[in-house]
Amino acid sequence: MQAATEMFTVTPLSLDLLTDPLEFVGKKPMDSGCNGSAGHENGNTVFDFSVLRDVRPCRSDSEERSLADIAASPRFGRPLETVRSSDCLEGLLNSPSMRSTMDTPRSERFPSFEPHPMFAEAWDLLRKSLVMFRGKPVGTIAASDHSEEALNYDQVFVRDFVPSALAFLMNGEPEIVKNFLLKALRLQSNWEKRIDNFTLGKGAMPASFKVLHDPIRNNDKIMADFGESAIGRVAPVDSGFWWIILLRAYTKSTGDQSLAEMPDCQRGIRLVLSLCLSEGFDTFPTLLCADGCCMVDRRMGIYGYPIEIQALFYMALRCAKLMLKPEGDGEELLERVEKRLQALNYHIRSYFWLDFEQLNNVYRYKTEEYSHTAVNKFNVIPDSIPDWVFDFMPMKGGYFIGNVSPARMDFRWFCLGNCIAILSSLATHEQEMGIMDLLEERWPDLIGEMPLKIAYPALEGHEWKIVTGCDPKNTRWSYHNGGSWPVLIWLFTAACIKTGRPHMARKAMELLESRLSKDHWPEYYDGTFGRYIGKQARKHQTWSIAGYLVAKMMLEDPSHLGMISIEDDRKTKAPSMPRSASSMF
Repeated sequence: MQAATEMFTVTPLSLDLLTDPLEFVGKKPMDSGCNGSAGHENGNTVFDFSVLRDVRPCRSDSEERSLADIAASPRFGRPLETVRSSDCLEGLLNSPSMRSTMDTPRSERFPSFEPHPMFAEAWDLLRKSLVMFRGKPVGTIAASDHSEEALNYDQVFVRDFVPSALAFLMNGEPEIVKNFLLKALRLQSNWEKRIDNFTLGKGAMPASFKVLHDPIRNNDKIMADFGESAIGRVAPVDSGFWWIILLRAYTKSTGDQSLAEMPDCQRGIRLVLSLCLSEGFDTFPTLLCADGCCMVDRRMGIYGYPIEIQALFYMALRCAKLMLKPEGDGEELLERVEKRLQALNYHIRSYFWLDFEQLNNVYRYKTEEYSHTAVNKFNVIPDSIPDWVFDFMPMKGGYFIGNVSPARMDFRWFCLGNCIAILSSLATHEQEMGIMDLLEERWPDLIGEMPLKIAYPALEGHEWKIVTGCDPKNTRWSYHNGGSWPVLIWLFTAACIKTGRPHMARKAMELLESRLSKDHWPEYYDGTFGRYIGKQARKHQTWSIAGYLVAKMMLEDPSHLGMISIEDDRKTKAPSMPRSASSMF
């Protein structure tokens, strides 16, 4: 590898905003170089991204400042220049071992990256969304739509900031992400989390926070929301998981272990895990959750064991396992994490997976079975299977259904949970391929004219009234009820790259680029095919902007996938269990 270490995307960090580094966080030299392995499987090129390292060169502060002068940030009115980094894999892709497995030209599989005109616009908008706290950027606001009342869209949401953070990490600007991680950590530890007369667990992370500036005293203060101001007053179960996942992405991207190894960060990880691994009356390894506790933050019938939370839980456990130090009670906690991973792995793969064969099995279930020999373990009534799923399920393909609990299977498709299942390797290789096959087979339904459907199908009529409580925002094919969310493009793109199908991501990207900028970056789209701007969608939605940037940069440089994807760990695979003792299917 020669030229590989000098090719990277440049949208330089605004160093004048970060002259005062955060305390007690050291820097370690970043790895340079790019290596990996690849092979063919079922006609698809499959990369092992677990061996990829950061490809940015190590530079001194003076060199970084020189680069900043050359390629200046659009936030401060200077032109944005982008250096192509798609060639960073040139040596990898043209190596003898790689050439022997590639039967098509590199230019066809990984075309040169030519920035779309909206790429520079997206970076400019992302930088304008930065939130400053005492002179340092600590996150990005949810939306910058000045035509609507701000409500809570002027706050920094933990889950919303994740694609923004990944964009900055991929662009070599980790300080912003580090500031955010530490600020959220301090809110976790130092904020009184009280709703009425009840106090939340110590490990709860905030849903969002807002920076308030006092012009008289020239001082900033932060107000955090742990659910006490949210619609329905539901605490965000996913915030702690996203924080752990982002901490691991920061460590993977920069090579800097010192942040994750800080005592405060180690304590923060332990506090999150203590909420999830506490003993109770549960008979399943999955987490029992209230409606509206994640991205689907309104009443949508996801109470119980939603796939989005279970997939994020699994990924957060795997990330924590990589970062937790064994000192003190760490060894015992790591053992509990490992046991939970094995149980969760088996449970989700066995009981949440649905394909044509399994649908036929459920259709033929006997009910009222007792003892350990029961096949229909959750006593699901076959007549409860909705009619639409029989036509929706292709002969080839499958997915993790939305929810499994006693006498209940939610057969809806949820995009985020299935994408995270791929990225975390919760899904087996065959299940990963099945999910991608389903997306190809049902492209008009799940992708449509504007990627991607958050859930499918929409609730309508009497079912909508009962499940949503007649929610005027979640009407059919709108918002969380079958709406199309551009932010999901980054998760979809990552899943496509991990499974060796980047062509699907490029096809979706073409759809997105045809409208998103012209429509002023809406939060979501409405309609069966996502054709119409959402009736209550905010414009200049930050995670729509950041999701596009992350997807674009991953297609440009697939090695970025390494910070948000974890390869399968053989140790987390539970041993085969006798059908009479464990198997519902």
